[in-house]
Amino acid sequence: MLGLPLAPPPPLLLLLLLLVLGPPPPPARAAPTAASPRPRGLPAAPAEPGRPGATGMGTATRPPRGTATGPPRPDRPPQPRPDPLRPRPDPPKAPGRDPRGAPGRDPRRARHRAPPRPRPDPPRPRPAPPEAPGRPPPEAPGRAPPPAPRAPPRGAARPPPAPAPPSAGGWSGAAPGPQPGGPSAPPAPAPRKKLVRVKVVRKKVVKKKPKAPAKEAAAPQESQCPPLGLESLRVLDSQLRASSDKRYGLGAHRGRLNIQSGLYDGDFYDGGWCAGQEDTEQWLEVDARGLTNFTGVITQGLNSIWTYDWVTSYKVQVSNDTHTWQPCRNGTEEAIFPGNKDPETPVLNLLPSPVVARYLRINPQTWFPNGTICLRAEVLGCPLPDPNNIHSWPSQPLPTDKLDFRHHNYKEMRKLMKRVNDECPDITRVYSIGKSYLGLKMYVMEISDNPGQHEVGEPEFRYVAGMHGNEVLGRELLLNLMEYLCREFRLGNPRVVQLVTETRIHLLPSMNPDGYETAYKLGSELSGWAMGRWTYEGIDLNHNFADLNTALWDAEDNDLVPHEFPNHYIPIPEYYTFANATVAPETRAVIDWMQRYPFVLSANLHGGELVVTYPFDMTRTYWKAQELTPTADDGVFRWLATVYATSNLAMASEERRLCHYDDFMRFGNIINGANWHTVPGSMNDFSYLHTNCFEITVELSCDKFPHASELPAEWENNRESLLLYMEQVHRGIKGVVRDRDTEQGIANAIISVDGINHDVRTAFDGDYWRLLNPGEYEVTARAEGYEAATRPCRVSYENVPTPCSFRLARARRQRARGRQPGGSRLPPDLLLRLRRQRLRRLRAHRPAA
Repeated sequence: MLGLPLAPPPPLLLLLLLLVLGPPPPPARAAPTAASPRPRGLPAAPAEPGRPGATGMGTATRPPRGTATGPPRPDRPPQPRPDPLRPRPDPPKAPGRDPRGAPGRDPRRARHRAPPRPRPDPPRPRPAPPEAPGRPPPEAPGRAPPPAPRAPPRGAARPPPAPAPPSAGGWSGAAPGPQPGGPSAPPAPAPRKKLVRVKVVRKKVVKKKPKAPAKEAAAPQESQCPPLGLESLRVLDSQLRASSDKRYGLGAHRGRLNIQSGLYDGDFYDGGWCAGQEDTEQWLEVDARGLTNFTGVITQGLNSIWTYDWVTSYKVQVSNDTHTWQPCRNGTEEAIFPGNKDPETPVLNLLPSPVVARYLRINPQTWFPNGTICLRAEVLGCPLPDPNNIHSWPSQPLPTDKLDFRHHNYKEMRKLMKRVNDECPDITRVYSIGKSYLGLKMYVMEISDNPGQHEVGEPEFRYVAGMHGNEVLGRELLLNLMEYLCREFRLGNPRVVQLVTETRIHLLPSMNPDGYETAYKLGSELSGWAMGRWTYEGIDLNHNFADLNTALWDAEDNDLVPHEFPNHYIPIPEYYTFANATVAPETRAVIDWMQRYPFVLSANLHGGELVVTYPFDMTRTYWKAQELTPTADDGVFRWLATVYATSNLAMASEERRLCHYDDFMRFGNIINGANWHTVPGSMNDFSYLHTNCFEITVELSCDKFPHASELPAEWENNRESLLLYMEQVHRGIKGVVRDRDTEQGIANAIISVDGINHDVRTAFDGDYWRLLNPGEYEVTARAEGYEAATRPCRVSYENVPTPCSFRLARARRQRARGRQPGGSRLPPDLLLRLRRQRLRRLRAHRPAA
């Protein structure tokens, strides 16, 4: 149609011409849908130039602001389009960068690469024809909405806005492709949507269980209710009954936890209860004398060196009238509790649920096949008020002293000693004398008006506890004694004030800290009779001191004492000082402690009996197990032991029964140590023969490890005894041995008492103390290089020391040499006076001319 004006070409034709003349910008990449399939022949979206890691997944990094985008570079061919439905592994992430980094590249080098080159802007597309109303562009199911294109010209239809996710390089977008609606063009595909892969990382939080403290992990299974007191004798013999027994020595009254038997088979006091018949109808009954909330039972086998007998399982029955018995049930069945596997290890069984009753029976079901029915027991229970009985049974008096009545392990003991030192810093001092095998320090509390220094004329006293780690009552008594002396001194108690100002007191609460920690972890009722007794190395400290008795007795048999062999300050044998000698570090520490301080009086606190023993502890006849072996100061030792025994409420009670098999009440609850059982290498004998200190052993309680609920009563039993025994340090004579010319104290001067074959020596200041009973004595003081001096001294019945001092004159040989007894030169003025005196004597004896 020539000559006719040409109509404007349709917009679709212009778009096709643009496609032929130049490549279009990369379209948006989205998964094809069934509604809008991708026509064949359309190339896949190439990778963006200058962008590392562009993989054609439909996500692009953001170029720096101001960088133009354009067609791909010709030197990098377009990447094939991967299938978006196929799962691909996530590339490694670099901190602070887009997770879609280039594979195979070091993310640490990516931050140093050059920025991408600027690309020319793509050709501006023409506006698309308006779409039919009500027909939104097709979308791929399950995909994110397409990104927002650039703003079209005015009048063009705006697609629904959809913000594109930001990336490391800039905002990603797709250039619009050919629009549908042309007569000769194929239908244009729908704009491809960006595939945004969001990786959700879920962190699994693992809650760790808090670690329990070491003490709680090793703590025994204990009941909140205390024991009734079978072991500590609070339960009387009349409260124990049994179905039968073999003989009286194996009756129900012997079925107490940790009770010990005699040395002979068939002893009148044997080591447990044994039934007379072997069947499942036997029982041991305990009368609590009131309603009690029973919570558990502890059992042991028979204590004997001749037979092995124990119960392997038993039942528990309770009653309120001894006629109707109800078994303890574990749900609907009658509970059977496991028993022992050996005679000595205690086994605790808690009841499935606490039972309130007055009587409890232990009914054995099985026992050791080669033995018979024998056991020792303790019952745990809390007494309850009985509304039907207004007359309650008499209870022990409660202490009026507000002290810390509980068991203290090593850390708690240190805290208590630190607290007492903070409360009374003017009269207390805490120091250590050494360490145990495991490195625990052996702390001592000093109580004096001038702590840290020795005062001339003031005696030094010590208490030692915890030599056997499982005998813990002495440890707690000394800790309570620290608190008591501190508080009463602050309150102005005249007795305590006088004791503190006139005595230097040293308290060692734990001589065997390693053994105590072993017993403490098991608990008061489960440590048994011997667990924790020895040190960590297995050494019994009461047999670990040097044997000085044998050397003394051999010298006495040869009439060498005291002229050629001393009767005091006996030197330690050479074999004992060797490095390979079996001497515990705790023993060495105590020996060094004895040599540093001039102790006068001491007591060694033990447990397991109610008796006070005094030296000698070793029999003189070596092959005898028991023999009366007194010392030269036997009268003084008997008095010291009597003072403690008669003032102890438990020992002085006329209603108490035997702890085990020895009746010490016949002797006033005191006994010579060797006459009870021989103990070679005891601390008492070593202290008496190697130092000036007189020392006794106090067995405080039948129960070695009493329950914490019994500590207040034990303090009441021993408070007066502890104070009264310390006051005995002022009994006898005291004085100072001085040089007559210089008035200086003479150290190591020997003090001898006529009629007593045991001497003492002066301290480094020349002062001394000699414990004596009331009477008249001839006392002699001698020192090397001095002439001996003798004077009478009278000791009164009052507990006040008698002053008995000496001034010794130097021997003539020492005067002629101009030297002191120790070898040092005399002062110049004194030397000049001596020379003048000699000249006067020579002139007087010179014949007249």
